[in-house]
Amino acid sequence: MPGLAAVKVALRQYALTFDGAHEDHPWGENVTKVHDKVFAFFGVDDDKSDGVMGVKLARSLLYARSLPHVEPMAYGLGKSGWCTVKRPKGRIDVKLMKEWIAESYQLVAPKRLAARATTRPVASRSTRGAARRSHR
Repeated sequence: MPGLAAVKVALRQYALTFDGAHEDHPWGENVTKVHDKVFAFFGVDDDKSDGVMGVKLARSLLYARSLPHVEPMAYGLGKSGWCTVKRPKGRIDVKLMKEWIAESYQLVAPKRLAARATTRPVASRSTRGAARRSHR
């Protein structure tokens, strides 16, 4: 079972495969943005945090918040569907985390980009083959 740091790296790499996505580091934290709007928070690179990620959800919101390791995001962001996902007691369901990243992207990205995205990201031409292999 991969450790939390390895899972977060894999999720960050996945988030960057979406059309228009780029990484930024406001407040010293790792975030993934589309058109300068955050769609995934990954926190800081340290071994002290139990946070996996933060995402905006709508379709999956009720289910996500029913889980003991998911809570509304602080600073009032939880009111608009943002969730903080902490490390669960068992294994981390990477497939589910990727689905939530995709949902967050669809909610935050401009409509023309979000319309092209489903549960799988749209990779750039130069990375299309690599992205396709990484999602299997």
